[in-house]
Parts: sequence; C-alpha cells; structure tokens
Amino acid sequence: MSKKDPSLQGWQDNELARTLARFPERKDKFTCHGGRTVERLALPEEVDQEYLDKLGFPGRYPYTRGVQPTMYRGRFWTMRQYAGFSTAAASNERYRYLLEQGQTGLSVAFDLPTQIGYDSDDPMSLGEVGKVGVAIDTLADMETLFDQIPLDKISTSMTINSPAMVLLAMYIVVAEKQGVSADQIQGTIQNDILKEYVARGTYIFPPQPSLRLITNIFQWCSTNAPKFNTISISGYHIREAGSTAAQEVAFTLANGLTYVQTALDAGLALDDFTPRLAFFFNASSNLLEEVAKFRAARRLWAKLMKERFQAKKPATMMLRFHTQTAGNTLTAQQVDNNIIRVTLQALAAVLGGTQSLHTNSRDEALSLPTEASVRTALRTQQVIAHESGVADTVDPLAGSWYVEQLTDAVEQEAMQLIERVDEFGGVVACIENGFIAGQIEDAAYQYQQEIESGERVIVGVNEFQVDEDVEVPVMRIDPAVEDEQVHQLKQVKAERDQEAGQQCLSDLETAARSESANLMEPVLNAVRCYCSLGEICNVLRGVFGEYRGRAW
Repeated sequence: MSKKDPSLQGWQDNELARTLARFPERKDKFTCHGGRTVERLALPEEVDQEYLDKLGFPGRYPYTRGVQPTMYRGRFWTMRQYAGFSTAAASNERYRYLLEQGQTGLSVAFDLPTQIGYDSDDPMSLGEVGKVGVAIDTLADMETLFDQIPLDKISTSMTINSPAMVLLAMYIVVAEKQGVSADQIQGTIQNDILKEYVARGTYIFPPQPSLRLITNIFQWCSTNAPKFNTISISGYHIREAGSTAAQEVAFTLANGLTYVQTALDAGLALDDFTPRLAFFFNASSNLLEEVAKFRAARRLWAKLMKERFQAKKPATMMLRFHTQTAGNTLTAQQVDNNIIRVTLQALAAVLGGTQSLHTNSRDEALSLPTEASVRTALRTQQVIAHESGVADTVDPLAGSWYVEQLTDAVEQEAMQLIERVDEFGGVVACIENGFIAGQIEDAAYQYQQEIESGERVIVGVNEFQVDEDVEVPVMRIDPAVEDEQVHQLKQVKAERDQEAGQQCLSDLETAARSESANLMEPVLNAVRCYCSLGEICNVLRGVFGEYRGRAW
C-alpha cells in the first residue's frame, strides 16, 4: 500500500533550512532551461514505506544515497588535482597555477625515493629523483613546496604511506612557521600501508610496526589536529592492480576494519578517531557499475561499523571518499580518447556521491601531464559541476532497477570476500598467505585475456585502430634535477645544528624501542632540526627492520 511518510516532510524542511542558511544561493526547486522544475530530492508523489525503508535517504543510515542530506545542492565536491614533479619549487609553481584555475584543494604526488624513505643522495635513489613526483628530503623542501600557499585556507591531500608520519610532521611544522596551529590544518594523509603489501609495493617496515605508526598518528591527531583526516584507506591501487569492482570494495573495507580494530586494541576510543577516517576509490569506465560500487561501499561500511563495533554516532559510520579516475584505462594510442574516458569516469564518481575528485590527464599513458592537459582535466570537473545538471538533485540514479540491483550485487559479493578474509585470520594473515594478492592477480589475468581475445573492446587498442604519425607533446624531467636536489640536501645538512639533530635521532630511536611510546613527537622534533627523511627512516629501519614480500 502506498502512503506518505509523515516524518519525511518535516525532516526535509529542517535539513533544507539549515543548508539554505549556509548556502542561500542553493534552492530547493529551480527551473531548468526549457521551463522544467526540478526538485532537490526527487521522490514520487505517493511514496511506499517499504520502498523508502530499503532505499533510505541522503544523510541517513546506511548512507547508500550519500553522507550529506543535500549533497552537491549544498556545495560541490572538492576539485583536488593530484600533482607533483621535479623539485619543490617546480611543484609549487604548478600548485599555484592550479589554484588560479579554480582548483579547490591540493593533492601532492611524491617521487619514488620519498615514498620508500630514501634521501635523494642515497644510491637507491639514483635515476628516480623527481621523476614520478616531487622530491622531499627535509623541512626546507616542504617549506618551498607550500611557499605562498596559506595552509589555514587550503586543504591538502598527501599520497604517502610508509613514511607518512614524517611527511605529516613536515607539513605541521611548515604550518607552524606560517602561524597556523595544527588544530587548524585540513586535509588527508594516505597513510594506508596494508594495500601496499598486495597492490602497490611502497612499503618499508613489516606490517605490525607499520600499524603502530598509523595508530600513533590517529592518537596524536585526535588531540592535536582534529580537522585532519588521518588516513585515506585506498581501493584505488587495488583496482589499478587489476581487481574487480567488488574486490576493490571488499579489500578496502577489510583494511579499514583492520585499522579500526588495531586502534581499539591500542586503547583509542571509537568515536575519537573514526570520524577522521577517509577512503579513496577508483572510478573506472563502466559507469553504472561504478555508481553502484560507491553506493554499496557506503552502505556496507555503515553496516559493518554498526554491527561489528556497535557504532552509535553518525560520523563514525559515514564512509567519506576521494575518487581518482582510472589510470590503468588510459591508452597511449589515440590519446584524445582518454578525455572521453575520464569524463565518463568523473561522471560516475559524481553520480556516486564522491566528496573530492581528481581527473587524470589525456597524456598520462605517455608521461607526466603537460600544463595544458592538466587544465583540460580540471575543466572536465568544472563542466560536470556547472553545466551537466547532475549535481542539481541528490543521488539522481536512486530507484533505478538496474542501479539498485547492481548496488545489492556489489555489496553481497564484497561481503562474501570480507568473510573469507576473516576466515583466513584477517588482512595481515592474508598478506602473508597471498590470498588477497592472488585474488587480484586472477582478476587482472582474466581482464587481460578478454582484451587479447577481443571479447573486451578497448577503443583504439584492439579495435578502431588508426595509423598515428602526430607526435604528442610530452613533459620531460631534466636529468639535472637530481644533481640540483642532491646539492640542496647537502647544503641543508651542512648548515643545520648537527648536535641537536643527532640528539633528536637518538631520542627517536629510544622511543621506537619502547612499545608504549607515541613516535609523533620525536619525529616532529627531528623534523624541526632539519633531520632528513632518510635519516629518520633509517633510525626506524634499525629498530623495526624492513619487510621483504613473499614470492607466492
């Protein structure tokens, strides 16, 4: 029997009133080109209660339809383009350009030596300095990276994992030097080590000491930097390694559950740290499957938090996420086709309710993106936001039979995989026994087989090829960058207070050997003394050892 929910109208009115008070330019109803009137929350005139109970509402448990009641009617997602290359000075120039072009948040890409805790002058860094991201050796580099960028006004995401504590400490100290206290900074640090062991490979330490570092960050930030997201639990790299959509959800949420349990075991209170957990997902090209994936991930996480950990507060159950379009779908052939792929993927992220978004550039299958390509990638988001109309109503695909069935199917398959991880003894055990990596590898192999057989068409690659004789402009990193970076590092090391630095490193080692000590303060002290990333990580290597992955 159809009937109206008597509580619905009042709830909508209250939420709308609060939103319009903050964003008076956003209206409940508005007129489209052509005279059609569109509702903020599209519902049929007569609403079946059973249907509503299943579908739910935006901003309400289990958050299938979004974590905010008005979603993009209140504000657009953060347009956060991922960037970093060469030296800190060069990356700073790119950041300021992106902000001038309308970007609303920063996202930092670090070079490979930085990601695995080596200084630019280390023999292990040879040939890799500044190549796939910006080189950061000491606080001096971080000061240059954020020169003239106000850290009390700009939120920053940093894709860094094993040495996340060190880079976060550098960011905090740069903010201090700008007169911005830690409790004012906003942003996210990826800090997600578990997926590194199965999908990406930029790990340093074994799992248990790595989890300790992560928990130390949770604990320190809950008191000192409460606005900063302390982890971005990443499915992106799991998908890039070849997983299916359901596997991406399953293994990402399984990692998230591990972080929550580890923090609880260390004595942290659930509501003190979980509201600052964030997630990071891939947006691939199957538009409706991706929309369903995002909706399923939100719903499943809310249920898991409520049922496993007895979460009560809404913020503890909300899955908030950043999205990046799928780098592994970009092709070197007919690179302009990548603009179309990225547009579809970005649209899926928006229709799925992302909180922030990075759109890849057309030329990333060839090189780091050129400035012109980066601008086009950003404009893609801006056109979707301002011209497409998809942000004018909340969860516009809700109620679609196909989307709802896909949402259910992804959730069910993901839950079955999470249960298998539990049966094996949890994520760490599945890293050691190869279960998660094996699942991803099997899916990647099947996908590649489908391409090679022609069952799966990749436009311009195995169908619709053309002879291309036009050279695409690519960005190249000058080899002299490495020499310049090494020279600057030597200069910083020569000019710092050597005695104070050595004392800080000694204090860090002592703290690391004490299982109960939080390492954030000794790392902050070392950073303030201009101890380098490599020096700090080498102290921790000496205490924790290094992880060596198994050959399955």
